[in-house]
Amino acid sequence: MATKKESLEQLRSVPMFSACSAKDLEKILKVGDELTAGAGKVVIDQGQTGREALVLISGAATVRRNGKKVASIGPGAVVGELALFDHGPRTATVVCDTECQFLAINQREFLGLLEQVPALNRRMLEYLAGKIRDFDRQSFG
Repeated sequence: MATKKESLEQLRSVPMFSACSAKDLEKILKVGDELTAGAGKVVIDQGQTGREALVLISGAATVRRNGKKVASIGPGAVVGELALFDHGPRTATVVCDTECQFLAINQREFLGLLEQVPALNRRMLEYLAGKIRDFDRQSFG
């Protein structure tokens, strides 16, 4: 994994965390767990219960829904973020195209983090609203 300074800069580049201070980013790093997965590894499986979100730190991955490719993602992408709010089924499958490093943030730790980092509450709402708007534009024009 990258140095602490590099990790902080990587998190700062993630839209979901870009409004956070350096101190807040350190808290996010502290609650996250490093995860490395090799090429071909399924890190999120559609239909399975979600318990954490993954921030892609390095590498490339493909997102598929019902077997159809819907996105290629790289560093800074966040997948599985709905699991931070409920334990519903995953809406897509994410497969690593290359070796990938992720920061995994589980729901319990994240909810505690929201209490500690007020800026993250608003940023998450803005981020999720943006994703809904993007989906709406793609689906309905």
